Amino acid sequence: TPTKVPADKSKTGKWIEIDISQQRLYAHVGQSTVFKAVVSTGTRYYPTVLGRFRIYAKYRATHMSGPGYSLPNVPWTMYFHRGYAIHGAYWHNNFGTPMSHGCVNMRISDAKWLYKWAPKGTLVVVHR
Repeated sequence: TPTKVPADKSKTGKWIEIDISQQRLYAHVGQSTVFKAVVSTGTRYYPTVLGRFRIYAKYRATHMSGPGYSLPNVPWTMYFHRGYAIHGAYWHNNFGTPMSHGCVNMRISDAKWLYKWAPKGTLVVVHR
């Protein structure tokens, strides 16, 4: 059961919950959880932003870079706040442990499922 069903979920009833403390992502339709995955969020030096956001851009693959990294063809990317995104990660298999520069890393197969399920505008709720 989700933490609390938000009043401002999308018209489809779909919304995404990211639990930082558990390193888990849940896809919900209303009160029903339809998908869950182990993820890797930001490290303590690069924390994942907390709050309520909406997916504003989606890319099947995109280049990501920042201090100390440059990653081509990052798959199944969905941006939800500035440079913060949910995406597949091919460079590690350490899901369940904070590993990122603030993004939400997923197994590629999980990221693909979520990408196909969630339209632009889907609510994303990130909490501890």
